[in-house]
Amino acid sequence: MEYTEGVRFDSLNLSPEIMRAIEKRDIEVSTPVQAGCIPPMMEWRDVIAKAPTGTGKTFAYGIPIVEHVDPEDETVQAVILAPTRELAIQITDEIRLLSTFKPGVRSVCLYGGQPIGKQIDSLKKKPQIVVATPGRLSDHMKRRTVRVDTAQTVVLDEADRMLDMGFIHDVTRLLDKMNKRKNLGLFSATISREVMDIAWVYQRDAEEVTVREDEQNKPDIKQFRMDVSYNGKADAIAQILEETGFDRCMCFCNTKGTTERITKFLQMRGIDAECIHGDIPQRKREQVMDKFRQGKLRVFVSTDVAARGIDVDDVDIVFNCDVPDENQDYVHRIGRTGRARRQGVAVSLIADYPSKMRIDDIAKNTRNEIVPVKFDENGKLAIAE
Repeated sequence: MEYTEGVRFDSLNLSPEIMRAIEKRDIEVSTPVQAGCIPPMMEWRDVIAKAPTGTGKTFAYGIPIVEHVDPEDETVQAVILAPTRELAIQITDEIRLLSTFKPGVRSVCLYGGQPIGKQIDSLKKKPQIVVATPGRLSDHMKRRTVRVDTAQTVVLDEADRMLDMGFIHDVTRLLDKMNKRKNLGLFSATISREVMDIAWVYQRDAEEVTVREDEQNKPDIKQFRMDVSYNGKADAIAQILEETGFDRCMCFCNTKGTTERITKFLQMRGIDAECIHGDIPQRKREQVMDKFRQGKLRVFVSTDVAARGIDVDDVDIVFNCDVPDENQDYVHRIGRTGRARRQGVAVSLIADYPSKMRIDDIAKNTRNEIVPVKFDENGKLAIAE
């Protein structure tokens, strides 16, 4: 069923503790995906939800999970799988926020790149909710540091991305172990063949929830493209930031090398910029992301590893320093801006002919208008003819 509107949270028969946690966030009306998923999940039904990124999926499954947890029971009652450590951390933060007024509800976040000993200590506190990346959860299960066969609810968040990343065998092995579950939630921006296969094998009479990217849900993002020389990307970013005065900026690059280079060039121009990519230790990545979330960092440069993992509502502008190889990556990158009903801006920097071909292809296939811009003779932004 397709959902285009939210409902008031006070119409969903939620507990006073959950209502207090939601009110603490100053939210009264749910998003469409929450309106579609909370009632069936509260009734322990399977759900398959197709909804664009940034539409409030974490609360859609998080609220029923926290409502169902029995604080007296010290076994694992819910497992949430996420494709990246960044997304796993973000989900855990939201779950903890929902549990604020429910004493005895404990959650843990398990992901690679963090010392396993620290996680084992957290598991000794008997969390009922486990948020994890599939690889690290499998590691813990091999070590017998966690038992998930007691889980009643299992959720795969960003299921398409998780299966694209080659986690399908890990995921199916884990689902086979969690065979006492009462319900399974699949949340995905796209329903790929692999997601359908998981649904067919592991779900029964699932409630299908679709949230279209209609005008109400579609982020309001002005999209531009600019021809620059290969070495002129940092100058273009610096000039645009100076002209617009934007102070929350994300730059996406295709490679670790470009990420490092763009960051250094921006720092040389006196711009407060830091980067993350796969070779940067996890602790440092988290520090950079926290700094950006708290508004203490102006420019956050990253490979696609963080495109889905960082949830900041007020990014002013996104730069594609390299045009991504996949159309879907373009959509996820620019989706970091234009959230929470604000208008966003995305600028793709085009330095060669293959990039020009890619951006034309993206514009055509995603049905987005990407307007060419340039600097005029006064150094001001202008529409390019």
